[in-house]
Amino acid sequence: MTIHTELCDLFNIKYPVIQGGMAWVATAELAAAVSEAGGLGIIGAGNAPGEIVRAQIRKARALTKKPFGVNVYYLSPFVEEVIQVVLEEKVEVISTGAGNPGKHIPQLKEAGIKIMPVVSSVALAKRLERNGVDAFIAEGMECGGHIGDLTTMALVPQIIDAVKVPVIAAGGIADGRQMAAALCLGAKGVQIGTRFVCATECTAHINYKNAIINAKDRETVLTGYHGHYVRVLKNKLSKEFDRLNKIQAPEEELENLGLGRLRAAVIDGDIEMGSVMSGQVAAMVNRIQPAGEIIEEIIKGAKEVLLDKAKIF
Repeated sequence: MTIHTELCDLFNIKYPVIQGGMAWVATAELAAAVSEAGGLGIIGAGNAPGEIVRAQIRKARALTKKPFGVNVYYLSPFVEEVIQVVLEEKVEVISTGAGNPGKHIPQLKEAGIKIMPVVSSVALAKRLERNGVDAFIAEGMECGGHIGDLTTMALVPQIIDAVKVPVIAAGGIADGRQMAAALCLGAKGVQIGTRFVCATECTAHINYKNAIINAKDRETVLTGYHGHYVRVLKNKLSKEFDRLNKIQAPEEELENLGLGRLRAAVIDGDIEMGSVMSGQVAAMVNRIQPAGEIIEEIIKGAKEVLLDKAKIF
C-alpha cells in the first residue's frame, strides 16, 4: 500500500506531507531536508525583508533539487518585496497566511507558481477558490502560533465540502494515526509544524526543542488580545499576557509585550520570556530526529492504521 494523493502530483512530491512555514523556525536547512525526504519543505518568510528570503531560497536550492515552497506572511511590512523575490526566483509553491493573497494571484499564476493559502473559514476558502488557488491548508485551532476559531476535526470536512481543489489538514497532527484520520476526513495531505521543530536539521535553539519535548498534554495556552491569539507553551511570558488581559491593559501594551518574543525563543533560546509557539501535540513529540525519519514514521503509521481499518470491511 502506498499513500499517494493528487497533492503528490500537484507538487511533484513523494508523500502528501507539507512542513509548516514557521517564522524563524522554517529555514532553508529544514525545508530542504523535508523536501529531500519526499515531503514539501517550506521556508517561512515571516517578517524578513525580501533579500533575506532570497538568500534562504538559494541556500535551499544548494541543498536539494526537489521542489520546496515559501510561506508568505501577509502582515509583514515586506510582503511586496517577498512576492517579487518569489517571482524572480521562480519558487515552485507558496503558502500564505494572515491575509488575503488575492491581489497577487494573477501574477503568481502567470509565473507558474502554485498557491495554497492557509484558511480557517469556509467563506475565505470559497472566495479564494474563485481567484484560482491550487489547494488549501485548512488549519484548526490546535496548531501552534496564530489560530482560528474551529478545531481541525470540525473545519477540515467543511472546507472540503465547500471547494473542489485539494485540501490539506493542519493543526494537531504529529503522527500516522492523525494523518490517517485527516485522510479519512477527505484531506489530500497534511501539514505538520510542531514535530518538525524537533527535526535534527531545524536550526531552532536546543532550549526551544527541549521545551516541546518536555511539554505535557495541557501545557499550551493562548496569548494575545481581541482576536489576535497565539498558541504557545506556558511560561513567564504567557503569565504576563494573562495578567495584562485580566486588568484590561491597553492593546498597545500587549502588543509591545509580544514584540521580538518569537525570535528570543527560537534564536536566543529564551524559553521563559520568549514566545515558545507550539501546537497541542507537543506532548506527543519526544525526541529530536532527522526530518526523513519523522516522515517515514508518519507514513508508516498512517499505512498501518488505514490497512487495519480496512479489515473491518
